[in-house]
Amino acid sequence: MSELTHVELVWLKKRVENWIRFGRTAEEHVLDRQRRIVSFAPGNIFAFVRWTSSDYGTVVSRIDILRAVGPGERYSTVPYVRPGGESLLRLSGWPTVEKVLQAIDAIEALKIDPPDAAPEHWRHIHNRLSVGEQPRPYTRSRHQAWLHRRRVAP
Repeated sequence: MSELTHVELVWLKKRVENWIRFGRTAEEHVLDRQRRIVSFAPGNIFAFVRWTSSDYGTVVSRIDILRAVGPGERYSTVPYVRPGGESLLRLSGWPTVEKVLQAIDAIEALKIDPPDAAPEHWRHIHNRLSVGEQPRPYTRSRHQAWLHRRRVAP
C-alpha cells in the first residue's frame, strides 16, 4: 500500500468542485476530464476545498487543512481523502470558508508558503472561527519562532 495520502479532485461544472488551495503534491494522476488524484507525502500540509450545489443553490462549502500521515499514524477520515489525514482545520459554510481563504492569502502576502506555516496556527484559526471570533494574524515573528522550534525539537 502506498505511503502517500491521495485526494480525489472532482470538477462538474456548476455542480461539484473539489480543489487543493495549497500543498506540495508528490504525484498527480488524471483519471478523466472531470477527475484527477493528487497525492501528498507524509508530513505535508495541504488545504482541500469542497463545494457542491443543487438546482436551489450551494449545498456544501467546506475547507479542510490536513497533514498527510505516514503508516501507522492516527488520522481523521475525510471524504475524497485516502486514507485520511491529521485534521488541523475543518470548517464549513461559505462565509467561514471565505475567512479561511483570506487568512491563507494573508500568509502568502508575507511571502510565506502556507504549508510552511505553523500547524498550531491552522488549529488557532479553526478554534476561533468555529466560535465566531476573529483569529489573530500570522506574523513573520511567529513564523520565525515556529522555524526555530522545529529545528530545536524535531
